[in-house]
Amino acid sequence: MKLVKLIANLGYGSRKDVTQLFRSGRITDADGEVLYADDVVSYETIRVDDEPLDPPPGLTLMMNKPLGVTCSRKDPGRVVYDLLPPRYNVRSPALSSVGRLDRDTSGLLLFTDDGALLHRIISPKANVTKIYEATLAQDLRGDEGALFASGTLLLEGETTPLAPAVLEVLGPRHARLGVSEGRYHQVRRMFAAAGNHVETLQRVSIGALALGGLAPGEWRALDAAEVALIFSNP
Repeated sequence: MKLVKLIANLGYGSRKDVTQLFRSGRITDADGEVLYADDVVSYETIRVDDEPLDPPPGLTLMMNKPLGVTCSRKDPGRVVYDLLPPRYNVRSPALSSVGRLDRDTSGLLLFTDDGALLHRIISPKANVTKIYEATLAQDLRGDEGALFASGTLLLEGETTPLAPAVLEVLGPRHARLGVSEGRYHQVRRMFAAAGNHVETLQRVSIGALALGGLAPGEWRALDAAEVALIFSNP
């Protein structure tokens, strides 16, 4: 791929804009030598304003989504894409969130520009486990674990039972729940079906990929080994 198109696809500007970057000498190699649009160089040596290029296509990110932010590109309030560098919003191929977390749910959110990977993660066949931690309005009764694990629980308005889910009690009103589906507001509706109400909810892992020490709003790119953890047992 021509350097102009490559750099434009990363969101550094239109092809005309990138051509001007070359003419201004702002695109160099790692040694500071000015590059020209028809040069053939390795990706990792390219610099724009002395900074390495953003990661190439095939990018996967993890973010600690904060509360009050929507997993959407268009919303009257703040959206998750506002937390990424502006260039990331105009990359080609586009960077998309892998599923969603509602405005009132925080925690681990993935983004990728790899359509095949996105569909593999969200496919029911992949059976990827997502683990959530919830604080509840009332004490747990003690029978919720059996109910969620039964594979017979029907959510209000649905006709297909939920797949078995694993509940770990962390305290009288604190629990961790592992689910392999992604139905609308699933965790909140499961606790509602058990007569309780979720007050706070955070997704802490997807497969064996854990949120780790990312602060709310922080994000980072994943390497291949970390992407593989998504498909491993937690």
